Amino acid sequence: MKLQMPYTKTIDSDFAIVGGGVAGLAMAIAFQQIDKDFVLFEQAKKLKGIGAGFGLAANAMRALDLLSLRTEIEQIGYYLDSYHILDHKGGLLVSPDTHAISEKYEQRNFAIHRADLHLFLLSKIKNQKLQLSKKAIRLEQHVGAVTLFFEDGTQHTSRFLIIADGVKSPLRQQLIPSSIPRYSGYTCWRATIDNAEIALDKGTETWGKLGRFGMTPLTNNRIYWYACINTTPDNPIYRSYKVNDLLRHFQSYHDPIPAILAQTKDSELIWNDIIDIKPLKHLAYDNILFIGDAGHATTPNMGQGACQALEDVAVLLDELKLEKTTKEAFSSFEKRRLSRTKYITDTSKRIGEIAQWDNPVFITIRNLLMKLMPARLAQKNLDKLLSVDFMKY
Repeated sequence: MKLQMPYTKTIDSDFAIVGGGVAGLAMAIAFQQIDKDFVLFEQAKKLKGIGAGFGLAANAMRALDLLSLRTEIEQIGYYLDSYHILDHKGGLLVSPDTHAISEKYEQRNFAIHRADLHLFLLSKIKNQKLQLSKKAIRLEQHVGAVTLFFEDGTQHTSRFLIIADGVKSPLRQQLIPSSIPRYSGYTCWRATIDNAEIALDKGTETWGKLGRFGMTPLTNNRIYWYACINTTPDNPIYRSYKVNDLLRHFQSYHDPIPAILAQTKDSELIWNDIIDIKPLKHLAYDNILFIGDAGHATTPNMGQGACQALEDVAVLLDELKLEKTTKEAFSSFEKRRLSRTKYITDTSKRIGEIAQWDNPVFITIRNLLMKLMPARLAQKNLDKLLSVDFMKY
């Protein structure tokens, strides 16, 4: 985007954050910690964390530690002491040594409900810093300022803009028209249900010809589950699927998958196609910075969406604490984050493609190779995923 003439009108804030998801909320908390002037804009009328559950791996917990949030987050998360990948009959394919991982990185892995995390992060932000029902639809980038235009006809000008409004970000697509979301090849259902009858105590993901099914316990005796099926995008058949349809589809899968589906109500189902964005060439555009899914949306196959958003905030916080200008901090952030987020996006996409294979011959070969994979190779892959240095100096 070509910059306009130097901005000479009133500046409303030093920083504007667009998007009240994990990235935007965590960024607001970080700004408060270093006493930055900011306003956070969110299009929803109420922040309640739409969705179900997700994982906070050791790298995310390390980022939360640097934000002084880890101890409290651990109280609302469910500690995962194991997470196995199984075949459709329940046979073990991969079993990471989570105890060794926890000891090596001095952090534990947790599962958490999105609403629980959102409400916690929201509780840390001063009310006057948050504006709801503000959908940003367009921006103008000036020399020394950025003006946001909202759907309600209002506008706001800040010196710097943090864009954190998700995978479908209209602001990103304005700046980078080619960055439209891309479809993964599979669609997904999610739900959070009561765990009283199932008594699930460990997390697993099942890979089979008919698709994948994942489940994990949450705090307050709940279960988060998800199911992925190969199909065309926005398929009207799957869009209208109910619980009984999923139960018929996965009835041949091992226990407790049928029982979990039988315990689920239609009103608890959340459905959407799985999408990401092709890795961007830049995250910083002068006085504008992309973080979270707006900058590097990934498929959920590595459980790293929220984790990478938290990494973003930890890295930017580190850069802003150094003696440099904000634009220099944005540029350094880009250099530190581009290759890592590209690796996550590309690897997650590849894992999803392999996990969703439906050819019986390919599945047999894949499962055999997974069972024969040396533990040291699996550990090496985890090291690359979980090893991240948030402190530059």
